[in-house]
Amino acid sequence: MRRMGIGLQLFTLRDVLAQDFEGTLRQVAELGYEGVEFAGYGGMSAEELSRLLQELNLKAIGAHVGIAKLREDLQGEIAYLKAIGAKYIICPWLGEEDRGSSEAWERVIEEFKTIGAACREQGLVFGYHNHAFEFEVKVGSEFAFDAVYGSTPAESVVVEMDTGWVQFAGQDALAYINRYAGRLPLVHLKDYRKDENGGMVTLELGEGELDLPAIIQASSDAGAEWLIVEQDRCQNPPLQSVATSIEWLKKHYLVHV
Repeated sequence: MRRMGIGLQLFTLRDVLAQDFEGTLRQVAELGYEGVEFAGYGGMSAEELSRLLQELNLKAIGAHVGIAKLREDLQGEIAYLKAIGAKYIICPWLGEEDRGSSEAWERVIEEFKTIGAACREQGLVFGYHNHAFEFEVKVGSEFAFDAVYGSTPAESVVVEMDTGWVQFAGQDALAYINRYAGRLPLVHLKDYRKDENGGMVTLELGEGELDLPAIIQASSDAGAEWLIVEQDRCQNPPLQSVATSIEWLKKHYLVHV
C-alpha cells in the first residue's frame, strides 16, 4: 500500500476553533495529523498562519471555499492559499438554487470550468467535495456527480470524494474510487450510521458502517495523496473525536505502510 498523508478537515473542530484557533491547531499537530484542510482562517493573516503552520510542521492541504466566495473574490482566495503554501481549493457545498435541477447543474459546471482554469493558471488545483445530493439529480443520463467530472477537464476540476456521503447516497464507494483513479487526490473518510429516520449520524473512524480498510486500499491504488478525516457533527467532544479517529488510523493504516 502507498503511503498517503493523514489530514483533518477543520470544519470538524469549528466550535473549538472559534474559541481558540491557534491553540486548537497546536492540539491537532500534537495528535499526529500531518496536514489540515481549512474551512476559514480564524481571522489570521496569511503570513501569521504560514508561520504557525511551519512552527507546527503542519501542511496546508488546502481549503473549503464556498461558492459565493469563489464567485466574489476568487483572486483573494487564491492569493491567501498560495501564501500559506496550500495546493487545493475546494468547493464544498451548493445551495438548492445551484443544484435543484439539471439546468442549475449545467450552469455550475460551466462556472467550475472557469474557476478551475483560473486556479490552474496560478498554480493551484480546484476540486469539488460531494454530499449525497449529487446522486439525486441527473444531468442528461448521468448523476450530477458524474456530470461534473465528465463535463470538465481533469486538469481543471479534481475529485475530493467524501466516501461516507457516497455510500449514504446508496452508491458503491469502492466502485466510485476506482472510477476516478488518477483524478482523486483527496479522499474524505467519514464514518457513519443511519438514525431511526434514515439520517446520517457521523462517527469516529471504525465505529460506523464504512469498510475503511477496503476504502483506504482502493484510495492508495487510485493514487490519492491525502486521507482526510471529517466528522460533520461529533457525538463526543470534537477534539476527543478526532483523537479517536487518528488513533484508529495509526493502528489500522499507518502500521501497514
